[in-house]
Amino acid sequence: MEGPRGSLSLRGVLSLCLLTGLLQPGTLGMPPLYPMSQLCKFCDLELSSCSGSGTCMSNCSITSTCDDNNEVCVSIWRKNETGFSIETLCHDPSKPLYGVMLDDYNSSTCVMKEKNTTSGRAHFCSCTDEDECNDKLSFSPILDPTPDDPLVTVLLVSLMPLLVMGIVVVGMFHWYRAYQQRSTREWESNIKKRKTKAAGLDCDACAIMMDDDGSDSSSTHANNLNHNTEPLPIELDVLVGKGRFAQVYKAKLKQSTSDQFETVAVKIFPYEEYASWKNEKDIFSNTDLRHENVLHFLTAEERKVEKQYWLITAFHHRGNLQEHLTRHVISWEELQVLGMSLAQGVAHLHSDRLLCGRPKVPIVHRDLKSSNILVKNDLTLCLSDFGLALRLDSFLSVDDLANSGQVGTARYMAPEVLEARLNLENMESFKQTDIYSMALVLWEMISRCEAVGEVKDYEPAYGSKVREHPCVESMKDSVLRDRGRPEIPDSWLQHQGIAAICATIMECWDHDPEARLTAHCVAERISELEEEMEKLSSRSSSAEKIPAELKIPTDLEIPGEEVKITGIQDVIAVECSVSDEK
Repeated sequence: MEGPRGSLSLRGVLSLCLLTGLLQPGTLGMPPLYPMSQLCKFCDLELSSCSGSGTCMSNCSITSTCDDNNEVCVSIWRKNETGFSIETLCHDPSKPLYGVMLDDYNSSTCVMKEKNTTSGRAHFCSCTDEDECNDKLSFSPILDPTPDDPLVTVLLVSLMPLLVMGIVVVGMFHWYRAYQQRSTREWESNIKKRKTKAAGLDCDACAIMMDDDGSDSSSTHANNLNHNTEPLPIELDVLVGKGRFAQVYKAKLKQSTSDQFETVAVKIFPYEEYASWKNEKDIFSNTDLRHENVLHFLTAEERKVEKQYWLITAFHHRGNLQEHLTRHVISWEELQVLGMSLAQGVAHLHSDRLLCGRPKVPIVHRDLKSSNILVKNDLTLCLSDFGLALRLDSFLSVDDLANSGQVGTARYMAPEVLEARLNLENMESFKQTDIYSMALVLWEMISRCEAVGEVKDYEPAYGSKVREHPCVESMKDSVLRDRGRPEIPDSWLQHQGIAAICATIMECWDHDPEARLTAHCVAERISELEEEMEKLSSRSSSAEKIPAELKIPTDLEIPGEEVKITGIQDVIAVECSVSDEK
């Protein structure tokens, strides 16, 4: 080859070919000038026969080009109560997926690895370098250790006593937990006797016992994602609510065979709030959640055209409890109905068993407040907005619970949440934060009850002591530094029933989480209170003398106030304490 003044050099020829497009960079083993997007299997969560061993195919019929050049192919395999499921998608490995960071994606083989996610354990695999590499899933075999080495045998024999001791300690711990929860199960049994007339309730009936007659909706749609190719024929009507993550619309669900429609509520999440939508969908989709005091869930949809995620639920035209208390003064009878249904709803969330005795995973709401509680036609309540809810699965580790964060609305946060000192070793501590929030909601109900005498305009808990939307730091000053609680005036205690509920409230917002009541106990107290009031009413009509005040010692105090507790609540408190000890 000649010099610069002669014929073209080899480098010049190659450069000319590259510029004219006659030669592609990849032809010479060079990386392409413009990296191509990955081609991956891309299907929503689908049921699968893959049992999690050996090699399985995803059986996804949809292949999609990833939107971003940085995205890789991902497959997620899950095992739940109903079977197995596989989800395939594209994802950027630099960003978390369900709280998990992807690794080992620079491979053409999709090798499954078990990881902890925000919604439970799942197997993940990620890959690249080959189109549709997430179609074939490889599960690593679980090898049984074979201690051929005598040293291994000696070690196993030496460690056997420690293993036996560990089993004994774990057994004693579970026995102690069962002993503590015995009273809770007795309360559940009592509630079951009151709510079911038939004695032989089986688990199949238990799963469908909730008939939400108090709603404006009576849909029979399944409690899962709408897998139809076409979205449901829903026409949005008016905006009825707006929160941090979504907007709620009153809507019309059209019937296919006529011009009739069903009124439903549609909660719309933008695309960027996928995690919040998915968490609430997963909570709602569990049939064990169904209860007359929990919002009835119809179905969920991904609206790709609108780039939105939808949750479709029953619609309640009375609105939320905060709106109802703002517009209406309630009677003593209505207060009992509202308070009882609230306690029963929270008790159902926290329970580890259904009424039929079948095990259930407890759920904590973590954002209980009057604006997240709906009023049904019969003036009972149902819990809604489970975007921050947490399933207390037994396999969750302390690290998993710690990563759940300081969540909720500052005004309704328990002292230990404000202080970020939640006892992560005990899952009951999460339930105790809900009890504190429930106490504040009960206080708001009493403040609008005509039985207290002069009824003031509605104010949320702590009212004007803090600003309209207080931050965590300002609530720390009121709740932690000053040990303040909403005021209970002396006039409230003139009514024996109100005084009894106030005593219960003060136990529920106790600064010590361990001293708070359970939701089951609160429901029992309100139920027994109704019976005691009926007895007093009949005794009064018989001209029998009712003691004006029973001097039973109590450690319940309101700072700066001298409180006189009359007889009913003391009797109920003693009965509840006896139940706790059984």
